[in-house]
Amino acid sequence: LFLHDIYHIIGMEQDNLYNLLQSIDTPDDLRHLSADKLPEVCKELRQKIIDELSCNPGHFGSSLGVIELTVALHYVFNTPYDRIVWDVGHQAYGHKILTGRRDAFCTNRKLNGIRPFPSPSESEYDTFTCGHASNSISAALGMAVAAKKHGENNRHVVAVIGDGSMSGGLAFEGLNNASATPNNLLIILNDNNMAIDRSVGGMKQYLLNLQMSEGYNRIRYKISQMFHRWGILN
Repeated sequence: LFLHDIYHIIGMEQDNLYNLLQSIDTPDDLRHLSADKLPEVCKELRQKIIDELSCNPGHFGSSLGVIELTVALHYVFNTPYDRIVWDVGHQAYGHKILTGRRDAFCTNRKLNGIRPFPSPSESEYDTFTCGHASNSISAALGMAVAAKKHGENNRHVVAVIGDGSMSGGLAFEGLNNASATPNNLLIILNDNNMAIDRSVGGMKQYLLNLQMSEGYNRIRYKISQMFHRWGILN
């Protein structure tokens, strides 16, 4: 009886900790929330990942770094009709939790549990099997071109890629083809200067120069001020 009471109390505390997250079984549930609830969703989602990975195997950094982006993408785009392609599978933990695998997330990387990377055989929200870097743009471009050929002109495809992955040759090939092909593709660069190893090369230097430029920082400041006025950023 004592152990049962402990588990019951822990369960109640978890429910209170994840008030909004407990109500999100699919991104459609997320899209029914008002925009002012999203910061709290992000807070709960971040805490959920930290709590689970404190006890189970997994990667913290990449997923925690895209919490707000993950919530925004599923809020704005009509997933799974609109498709999101993650460049590094480690950053998709928040995506998995928001797409029907919240309660199963504790089985991540365990025998018979959910997969640590996006897997189309696991969920219709997982558009492409991805582990490591640089293939998201090419994969997303293929999906976008296919949608265009099938007359699905309102179908969006989003590739999320980090600055470390942008140094891979496959990413350059994808950019080269995307610029010459009619498509409905959005490429989001998560330029956080974070990777397993230090980024090198011309692309890294270009992005660094861009970040330090007066024009870029002026635009960034104006967008930040606009979001503050809308109450999106606190």
